[in-house]
Amino acid sequence: MKAVLTIGLLILSNSFMIIAWYGHLKFAEWNWFSKLGLVSIVLISWGIALFEYMFQVPANRIGFSGNGGPFSLIQLKVIQEVITLVVFAVFTLLVFKTETFRVNHIISFIFLILAVYFMFKR
Repeated sequence: MKAVLTIGLLILSNSFMIIAWYGHLKFAEWNWFSKLGLVSIVLISWGIALFEYMFQVPANRIGFSGNGGPFSLIQLKVIQEVITLVVFAVFTLLVFKTETFRVNHIISFIFLILAVYFMFKR
């Protein structure tokens, strides 16, 4: 149960992170947003990133084996990175629609899955 909760919170966290880090590039297409200066965009991104931390911190506390969770610190980090890349790929394909999913992307995801496999291998 803690593993599922941890992964779910990490997915939510990374969804907000991707929006905070890259969403402003798409939001620039909106009239009112395109008129904002860099400081305003940074502040809006920080506001969005607050939600990232509201999910990331509990995910790490719940999932970390030192707190009774199922994952070592290294495993947590690898899971988080894989989730980040998957969420980013989905976000890019759905929101920006400027990228195409190619064979090299599939191969890279296979290597990510292998990285996770070897990270958990004892």
